[in-house]
Amino acid sequence: MTEAEELKEKQEQEGASSSNGFPMEASCSEDAFDHTYKEKQGPKPERVVVWRNVFLMTLLHLGALYGVLLVPTASLPTLLWSTLCFLISALGVTAGAHRLWSHRSYKATLPLKIFLATANSMSFQNDIYEWARDHRVHHKYSETDADPHNAVRGFFFAHIGWLLVRKHPDVIEKGRKLELHDLLADKVVMFQRKHYKLSVLLMCFIVPMLVPWYFWGESLWVAYFVPALLRYTLVLNATWLVNSAAHMWGNRPYDQSINPRENKFVTFSAIGEGFHNYHHTFPFDYATSEFGCKLNLTTCFIDLMCFLGLATDCKRVSHEMAIARAQRTGDGSYRSG
Repeated sequence: MTEAEELKEKQEQEGASSSNGFPMEASCSEDAFDHTYKEKQGPKPERVVVWRNVFLMTLLHLGALYGVLLVPTASLPTLLWSTLCFLISALGVTAGAHRLWSHRSYKATLPLKIFLATANSMSFQNDIYEWARDHRVHHKYSETDADPHNAVRGFFFAHIGWLLVRKHPDVIEKGRKLELHDLLADKVVMFQRKHYKLSVLLMCFIVPMLVPWYFWGESLWVAYFVPALLRYTLVLNATWLVNSAAHMWGNRPYDQSINPRENKFVTFSAIGEGFHNYHHTFPFDYATSEFGCKLNLTTCFIDLMCFLGLATDCKRVSHEMAIARAQRTGDGSYRSG
């Protein structure tokens, strides 16, 4: 990117406005791409497999496959409960760890923060502090050695492989240098981090399993493998598809110089996170899309929270700004609406 383009991008970010129409700081600088970063020359560090993670992930997915076989035996209330748990845990990632805590794209009241932190524990994808830190590194150094799930290393690595090996030294180094005082100062984030293991045990496994057993007599066997294990695995893979598929397949209407794409399947499976070319172009936009609630359940949820007075100051890119960026750097596939 040229110096002029960098200046134009900074002006676009500074031109973002909140839901009340007043200009505001568009984004924390820690999630803006760092054009000055250069990968180190020479041979890459040796890839070190974490066999414990390989074993656990294999076991998890085998359990989920068995859960698929049990789906026909589950009662309708159990299947509906599993769907609800999927949505709650997904929102803990999309509306919580991602849009609220990683990008600070809107503000949440204490009750909403507590709900999202609890939902995030149900998703079991590392605590909010660690998730947000790694995600900011991902945006700041996207598709480089410092990107935790660098899609240049292939689909498998970007999807799950990055969790099966030791982090690249640059990922660790850059993560330590990020400014994370906002997360450290957030009492909800720190409380969840302190009690993370217990919260995961309760919210990801025990609650999803015990509710069907206690309230409508589902067997503990089915309740464990379907709303707990299978649901958890599906949420994991839906999130991972944002890192893999949405960085490899789809069009790039806003910025053709970056890998992230617009991917409808990922948009559906990750409840609104598949408008990924837009999101990496405008990471500060709370909707992660130009089109509001269209195929974007997370945006609908945040809008509802705003209506209820539980969320405020949603940062948004104007339609004119999106069009201008698409015309300037897009791949020509842009369509309004």
